[in-house]
Amino acid sequence: MKSIILGGGCFWCIQAALEQIKGIIHTEAAYSGGKINPTYESVCKGDGNIEVVKLSYDQNQISLIEILTLFFKIHDPTSQDKQGADVGIQYRSVIFYENEEDKQVINNFIKEQQKTFDKPILTQVCKLTTYSKAEDYHQHYFIKNPHQGYCQSVIAPKIAKIRQN
Repeated sequence: MKSIILGGGCFWCIQAALEQIKGIIHTEAAYSGGKINPTYESVCKGDGNIEVVKLSYDQNQISLIEILTLFFKIHDPTSQDKQGADVGIQYRSVIFYENEEDKQVINNFIKEQQKTFDKPILTQVCKLTTYSKAEDYHQHYFIKNPHQGYCQSVIAPKIAKIRQN
């Protein structure tokens, strides 16, 4: 089992869209890139943390490239600190890696993807240094609140994009 940590807007969206993919074994909403042990409130105030999702996956069922392809399908990697109406550093497009092999795969993927985008890809590739699990009420938010307005207007369309695959 391997893991990768992705930030691309609201972690509710990333988790909901990717947790249903075959080969993704576990997902966890979290914060990374800033101070240790943040709260949702401190993250929203710009403490330097980014809303992320840790994906644990079976590399015999899904590759890192396949995960990154889906990730780029459900968020805008050319947007700086913004995804849709969600604005702030906590919504930055970022991929946190844990080893040099994954870093190389990620950088090569982004280089290839840049050929298909009109604007520069702004997704940051960073070594994982800090990681804090988000509060329990953020875990699997869409599953717990499928009829909530944000879930219907923002998350459901991302899930639909994944299902088209």
